[in-house]
Amino acid sequence: MLRRDFLMMTTTGGALVAIGAPAFSQNGAGFAKTATAITNVFGDGVRLTAVAVEYDRRLKGSELSPASFTVEDRIVTGVFTSTTANPADRTDSGRFVMIQLSSEDANAALAEKLQPQGDGNTPPKGPGGPGKAGDIPTYDTVYRPAEVTVVQSGLVPAADGDIIPASAEPLATTRVENLIVDDFRQLEFHDPATGALLRYNLFVPKSYDASKSYPLVLFMHDAGATSDVTRTTLFQGLGAIVWARPEDQAERPCFVLAPQYGEIIADDDSKTSNMLDTTIDLVKALADEYSIDRNRLYATGQSGGCMMSIAMNIKYPDFFAASFLVAGQWDPALVKPLAKKKLWILVSQDDDKAYPGENAMTEVLEKQGAKIARAVWDGTWTKDEFRAAFDKIDAEGSPINYVTFRKGTVIPAGQSSAGASGHRNTWLIAYTIEPIREWIFRQHW
Repeated sequence: MLRRDFLMMTTTGGALVAIGAPAFSQNGAGFAKTATAITNVFGDGVRLTAVAVEYDRRLKGSELSPASFTVEDRIVTGVFTSTTANPADRTDSGRFVMIQLSSEDANAALAEKLQPQGDGNTPPKGPGGPGKAGDIPTYDTVYRPAEVTVVQSGLVPAADGDIIPASAEPLATTRVENLIVDDFRQLEFHDPATGALLRYNLFVPKSYDASKSYPLVLFMHDAGATSDVTRTTLFQGLGAIVWARPEDQAERPCFVLAPQYGEIIADDDSKTSNMLDTTIDLVKALADEYSIDRNRLYATGQSGGCMMSIAMNIKYPDFFAASFLVAGQWDPALVKPLAKKKLWILVSQDDDKAYPGENAMTEVLEKQGAKIARAVWDGTWTKDEFRAAFDKIDAEGSPINYVTFRKGTVIPAGQSSAGASGHRNTWLIAYTIEPIREWIFRQHW
């Protein structure tokens, strides 16, 4: 079986899908009808975190017990009622029971690494990605179907006072709700200028009003997410998802553009593929189609995506109002045009390539007269600690902020710092720091 055929079997229309298995027997009113798997994206990727079970009558949320539900091979952490299969629609009574599952369960994560095929000569991965810009690497990550089986193993109280008896019949999930991910549209751009095809994901603000003007955030993934399956960049981490969260959109409504690259876009020789110009052309096309403020275009990316952001700012210095650069580097001899840019640079001191690379870059920028504020943060800090640290560096009022994570603080407990661990773990934390996102949106031409 070809790898792409396997991927398409595990996705339908880009969505994770669960198929088959028997449902509860319907011997009377009140029994469960359907079950929906709920996925959520974390810094390290998508996880199956809940099951929404639909009943044919309203249930009493205050009297529900987690002990009334058993989910195969998962730990149930809580239950509540909802009006829909979306946890955001929580209510005191409703036809849906939201069964929360531990995100730390061994099989909660849906990403799976494929075993290397062929002669074993595939270039190893590292900062900047395997191979050269324009190369098509071996796609090695797939996402297994989001599916579980649930049993109502205890009594469930209905809102009208009746009790729905336990059942031994299993109910399998038959659909999936991918939180936030499902709010993105999957599209293709055929660039008339370069002739290239670019698959991409686009989030349009839910309250979009063509009479108003909106900023746009461009997120570009790392080489590890290189794929021909469009939603891969959404499932692999928070880089695109976080800007589209309901909380963020309530404070900072914006378009979010997340291209899905099928090739290496930037390499360690400071070269880029022709996707650089195609991506810029896509942003221009979207700005023509929608009411997007060209004075508030923002770029961000991790590893190879960070490197592409740097290259874009060098080639098109008047395009982006600000950029959030995460775990990347570039030839210091080429970065002089960045001296006049507004940048937030974040890298771990455990990153063997990006850390010395960013040090060399910022030294060049300072020699060009750039004002740079510097700070060392701890990757284990709480939200309040990050906020306090942000306020301190932000008070300096510098157009360029260079923050490094103290050595050892991005490495999860029990995980080795060898290889690219310090590199990859940087962006698991970077996109969770809200003050940086706030800073980005304050910048404009």
